[in-house]
Amino acid sequence: MIDYSEKEGKLYHIQVGKGEVGRYVILPGDPKRCQKIAGYLKEPKLIADSREYVTYTGKLDGVLVSVTSTGIGGPSAAIAMEELVQCGADTFVRVGTSGGMALEVKSGDLVVANGAIRMEGTSREYAPVEFPAVPDFGVTTALAEAAGKLGLSYHVGVVQCKDSFYGQHSPETKPVARELMDKWNAWVKLGCKASEMESAAIFVVADYLHVRAGTVLLVMANQEREKAGLENPVIHDTDAAIRTAVEAVRILIQRDVAG
Repeated sequence: MIDYSEKEGKLYHIQVGKGEVGRYVILPGDPKRCQKIAGYLKEPKLIADSREYVTYTGKLDGVLVSVTSTGIGGPSAAIAMEELVQCGADTFVRVGTSGGMALEVKSGDLVVANGAIRMEGTSREYAPVEFPAVPDFGVTTALAEAAGKLGLSYHVGVVQCKDSFYGQHSPETKPVARELMDKWNAWVKLGCKASEMESAAIFVVADYLHVRAGTVLLVMANQEREKAGLENPVIHDTDAAIRTAVEAVRILIQRDVAG
């Protein structure tokens, strides 16, 4: 493969080199969340700021842990994972935002994904559509344990992943409106917890690369609750999801050290 990087020893997109990240990486979508997450680490250092990819590395319980933003959607998340693995990472925790789908999933709740609907395009360039998008069991249980330990309201279940934000929120305006609305209704009937844009790609890419990955999401609001006339404020504070991700990494470190 051609080396497109302008800096020797740096991966082209993330501009990070081997040894500059820990094996554990927290993956927010928004680059602006990286500094906030890095604040939970000891001695965090900005490693790179390239395109949508901002990377910090610090220590958690004496172990190197990194934070890298992925931008929006599967394509950029897949690039980040491919390059981070080349730099030595092998455990990924996505922390992001979502829209609730099941009526019991309220604004401000967390969703820990135990599977993802592959209604996006990136994962199809890694695996046939019959292959499921599932997270690592150990990472998933660590996230659920962390949310419970912190006393947070959380749900464990399947999330839906798409490429078009507005295909979800205004499907009736799209030329393929009927298909979008029929599938959405099917996911709701099947008990899907929330909708987001990265986890399906992250899970399938992780399987391809033989690394671990999991997801925890803040539910900002729930359009199904809105339709039902139920209480549905919009929540923007991602701190609960971030604290859950950090605590889950701490749990994983402890488990890995114990063998």
